[in-house]
Amino acid sequence: MGPFRLLMFSVVALTLNEEANLPACLDSLGGASDDVWVIDSGSTDRTVEIAGERGAHVLTRAFDDFGAQRNFAHEAAAFRHPWVFHLDADERMTPELAAECNALPVEVAYDAFLVPAKWLFFGRWLPRSTNFPVYQTRFVRAKGTPFVRAGHGQREAPGQRLGKLREAYLHELMSDGVEAWLAKHRRYARAEAAEMLQHAAGGRRDLRDVFSSDRTRRRRALKQFATHLPARAALRFFYQYVICGGFLEGGPGLQYCRLISRYEGFVAEELRRALAQGGAPLP
Repeated sequence: MGPFRLLMFSVVALTLNEEANLPACLDSLGGASDDVWVIDSGSTDRTVEIAGERGAHVLTRAFDDFGAQRNFAHEAAAFRHPWVFHLDADERMTPELAAECNALPVEVAYDAFLVPAKWLFFGRWLPRSTNFPVYQTRFVRAKGTPFVRAGHGQREAPGQRLGKLREAYLHELMSDGVEAWLAKHRRYARAEAAEMLQHAAGGRRDLRDVFSSDRTRRRRALKQFATHLPARAALRFFYQYVICGGFLEGGPGLQYCRLISRYEGFVAEELRRALAQGGAPLP
């Protein structure tokens, strides 16, 4: 007899006024999960109604950061299953990813799994411009797997045993348009700059991490070492468009690399403002 399998898993989706995105997110689950929880931050549109229409449980909590929101889900939700997949409303499950999760043995020797994301730019996947694969901790045990804040996002708490999945979830970067993306990333830049300064004040990371074969470890180290680089926006554009090959992805690659360069400029502005004031920017 073969090993026991994870036949089902629970799902958490974070929302705030996501009536345009949530239906596709929930529909992408298909039959992958019979236990879906929407953690809403106080929507004033039809988000909560849509979640209820599709059979999702809804919990409400004022948003402070992504890590705390996901931790709240683990504390407050009565999950039916021992594993939970975390999505945002502009993200999508794929049948291949659901099957990979289902096929894991129950007694797998990990607390959580890093999952790659395919970032879509107006529906087109740009693997070079978006540095695929970038991993996020998204498939975790329902108990004993806390998240911590990391910049504008979250990551697993220290000490977790991490595995990696092969299949990717989908993330539509421009689901609300360019102007909304820019406004959101202006907010993200404050939290990103605060984390960079906090790490810089806490001591330098081992230089060897920059050359690590582990993509996640290397990416986190590079973000720390980039804190005081000059001309950050121009360097980021050159890195994404030339070094990573964004130029091979035509007009969409050029447009996305310009946008990510503008975001890097936002971070640089926040760093300069914080340093001028003698402290870290408020998140």
